[in-house]
Amino acid sequence: MRSEQVLSNARIVLEDDIISGSVLIRDGLIADISAGPSTTGEDLEGDYLIPGLVELHTDHLEQHYSPRPGVTWNKTAAVQAHDAQVAASGITTVFDCLRLGSDEDGGFKKGEMREMADAIEHAASQNRLRAEHLLHLRCEVASSDVLEHFEDFESDPNVKLISLMDHSPGQRQFQSLDQYILYYQKKRGLSDEAFARFVERRKSASAQYSAPHRDYLAARCAERGITVASHDDATTAHVQEAISHGVKVAEFPTSIEAARASHEAGMSVLMGAPNIVRGQSHSGNIAAKDLAELGVLDVLSSDYVPFSLLYAPFIIADSVESISLPQALAFVTTNPARSVSLDDRGAIRTGLRADLVRVHREEGVPVVRSVWRQGRRVA
Repeated sequence: MRSEQVLSNARIVLEDDIISGSVLIRDGLIADISAGPSTTGEDLEGDYLIPGLVELHTDHLEQHYSPRPGVTWNKTAAVQAHDAQVAASGITTVFDCLRLGSDEDGGFKKGEMREMADAIEHAASQNRLRAEHLLHLRCEVASSDVLEHFEDFESDPNVKLISLMDHSPGQRQFQSLDQYILYYQKKRGLSDEAFARFVERRKSASAQYSAPHRDYLAARCAERGITVASHDDATTAHVQEAISHGVKVAEFPTSIEAARASHEAGMSVLMGAPNIVRGQSHSGNIAAKDLAELGVLDVLSSDYVPFSLLYAPFIIADSVESISLPQALAFVTTNPARSVSLDDRGAIRTGLRADLVRVHREEGVPVVRSVWRQGRRVA
């Protein structure tokens, strides 16, 4: 039996326009879009109707699983809490980041992230989750055991994205030791002598492992059709390395030079939505709004605050004269979907999935009123 519903009297945000009208949903897909007022269907009272948001990089699940140092939560409960907040933020497709590779901070032991992935997949099979959850493996290439951790995911079809990261001193995000001192020496309470030994161990591990691990992981992703992301690229040399590894997404470039080179090479430049909301990077790197104004921003990620993914496009549309609301929303809908070859979602277009969000906003912070995934109301 066919299932149909109509969402009427909405400001429908299309890929290049905003129209007042209605959307017909049939069997979980967008069947028709019509302009003009309607007396049938669910009246959205002039609220925005936008595509469901597509989130490629969020560490938010980790915060629910390990809310305090040394404390871990029931995995299914953590997944459900994360999912509820994600869906309430208008996110209908989320790539959950799982950290692979241990370091002196401990990280997660081998098998722990596999268990988390199993919890996600089991919760989905029991219809516990509102959003669709896919996997993004954050691979710390300077870690000696990252490939051992990766073995747990060799045959998992839900792995759709892998990022190649090196958080060692002198690399990428930490080219200057100023931020590294803040992150590691001050938080750990290390003496100058102990910190110097810590830095030297990290540098040595990066020199030994980073290059071969990048090569191996990039090759395995190419074989399996998994999208590869670089992370914190700072120089054109980093970008050239990313090109050689078949990278499609440039996550959080730390310089305008690297962002522009990545964009010109055809990569999707991804920045944090919290960066837009705050007006600056939390680690002192480039402002995402500057990249938007330069035309080299492609994708936004909520990173550590799920609701920022909805809030940031409205801020951009309000403050950047050259970017309309449909163009700003593309940073969190169409562009991320295309970056990872999810061609069945990310826009309000006939034939695509009815992943939709009702948003009320007159000024300031937007409000999510309803969320549909594949035509089913989930929030």
